[in-house]
Amino acid sequence: MATDSAPDANAHHLVILIHGLWGNPIHLKHLHDTLAKQHAGEGLYIYLPASNKDNFTYDGIEVGAERITHDVEAKLKELEAAGSKIEKISIAGYSLGGLVARYVVGLLYQAGVFDDIQPMNFTTFATPHLGVRTPRNGYRARTWNFLGSRTLSTSGQQMFLVDDFRGTGRPLLALLADANSIFVRGLGLFKHRSVYANTINDRSVPYYTSAVSRVDPFVDLDAIDVHPLPNQHQPVILDPANPVEPRREQEEQPLTWAERYIMTQRTRASLPFYALLFTLLPIAVPLFMVNAGYQTYKSAQRVKLHEAGDLVDLKRYRIPLLEESQAVQDRMVERLAGDSSQESYLPTPPPERAGSASPVSRAQPTKTPHLTSTEKNEDSPAAWPTLALTDDQFAMIDSLDAHVGFTKYACHIQKVRHTHAAIVMRVDKESYGEGRQVSRHWVEGFEV
Repeated sequence: MATDSAPDANAHHLVILIHGLWGNPIHLKHLHDTLAKQHAGEGLYIYLPASNKDNFTYDGIEVGAERITHDVEAKLKELEAAGSKIEKISIAGYSLGGLVARYVVGLLYQAGVFDDIQPMNFTTFATPHLGVRTPRNGYRARTWNFLGSRTLSTSGQQMFLVDDFRGTGRPLLALLADANSIFVRGLGLFKHRSVYANTINDRSVPYYTSAVSRVDPFVDLDAIDVHPLPNQHQPVILDPANPVEPRREQEEQPLTWAERYIMTQRTRASLPFYALLFTLLPIAVPLFMVNAGYQTYKSAQRVKLHEAGDLVDLKRYRIPLLEESQAVQDRMVERLAGDSSQESYLPTPPPERAGSASPVSRAQPTKTPHLTSTEKNEDSPAAWPTLALTDDQFAMIDSLDAHVGFTKYACHIQKVRHTHAAIVMRVDKESYGEGRQVSRHWVEGFEV
């Protein structure tokens, strides 16, 4: 693995791979190995930071990003000392690691790293760019949103959009997508920006959030036709220009005897699984809650140590996150300080919605939002119903589409129950084989 390798004097392109929640670098071994094999001898140094692994991912997106940025800057110095001249940099993040990667981009941008090193490829795999809040009504969705935000410590609050980041009155994910933020400014410098999103069976990160979409066309597979990209070993990656369209209404045909038999057999095969699930659930839920409380306590202790600045120089990373807004505030303070001969008053702010404490104006979704090619087709301008997202989530979509412009690849993995692990081949097993097509597609499009 690159984390254990010696500095390479021939390297000119640093590639950073960032793992997800509860993860560690070994989970990205397949991505690492596939990229290294495809571009062997082309000057890549693939680095998998390990300072934010396992339970450390509970500690918050920004804390993890500060740790990893510290590691990346140290790695750049190490490579330079070994005689390597790093000229290009690429970053990829998996799951929560994609959000950490976006924060790292902002810190590197603000530190001036991109002044000397060209940002090339930025990619996320199954990353909850809009958070993991369930966009549904009903008691089950409300229960999940309530419990989820309180069982994953700081990272859980941030992913469920219930945090007040540094007293701004806004969730961290909203700031990550703000057009004036260092995060969006940094992302905009990358030559290639892409996301890979599972269409189905991702119980951790649903399609809408990893694809930065206000709709989910893949809820009913019987009602759609998908359009895979050509020349794939398996038809997994869908065409980003036209991934899906509604299926033409056809007269329903009665099931044949063979089809009814197959459905019955599948139902019977699932019974032992559900029986085991309902047997273990009363035991698993209390254990999960106890572990969540313990991990929250341990996370608070680690964050306290981190905030003391003994491990990372926080002065380098606790910088203004919104460039233009900060500049406006600085100019206003200077003007008021220079005009002490008469009384001066700050202008009365316009009325805000109840509950909004943010001093920074937040973007509002338009009443008739622009739909991407995933969300419409020529015959049906609004084919898919808009999900019940929050104002913050709609604003994130608008800003990221307008100011970053990800190429969005829908990954139609169908042979496993849990595609979140399969999309990056987190474990090398045959049932995850469709994930190989995702990594193959990524490395073939990776510009060195």
